[in-house]
Amino acid sequence: MLLAAAMHAQQTRREIVNAAPTPAEDAKPNSDKVPDVYAIKGNFERVVILRFKFDADLLAGIEKMVKQEKIKHAVILAGAGSVRGYQVHQVSNRTFPSKNMFVKDPTAPADLISMNGYVIDGKVHAHMTLATPDHAFGGHLEPGTSVFTFAIVTIGVLNDGADLSRVDDKTYR
Repeated sequence: MLLAAAMHAQQTRREIVNAAPTPAEDAKPNSDKVPDVYAIKGNFERVVILRFKFDADLLAGIEKMVKQEKIKHAVILAGAGSVRGYQVHQVSNRTFPSKNMFVKDPTAPADLISMNGYVIDGKVHAHMTLATPDHAFGGHLEPGTSVFTFAIVTIGVLNDGADLSRVDDKTYR
């Protein structure tokens, strides 16, 4: 029992409000001019596989390589490996303004089971699933997620015809 308490002693949680630029944007209703769903067509120009070594920061490494490889729009297709500690955030409410719960444990090892997401206008929007012997959990990748044994992330770079600029805009509704 004491060991279990010590293992979770490093975990911290903080909730922040993720408000739109103005309260009016958070309060606006859905517009008939915005479709419920729409398709964005594109082709993969190339696939980039990133390999991370022990103690590398996962998000910082992805961001560095996106810049180095001049990636504008891409799909994060996969991720595997393990981490020494992590920081993620998840949505923590269901009304606007949205709130995010940031969960950080720099001393909790876990397997990196999967990763997916997007690179939108050069900005990384990555989600991952982690697992320990007791449970699986996930969320949006944040700084402070350090690699343990190794990590591999596969990115499909889209051609210039694919415009992802609005896909993660919560006000486009």
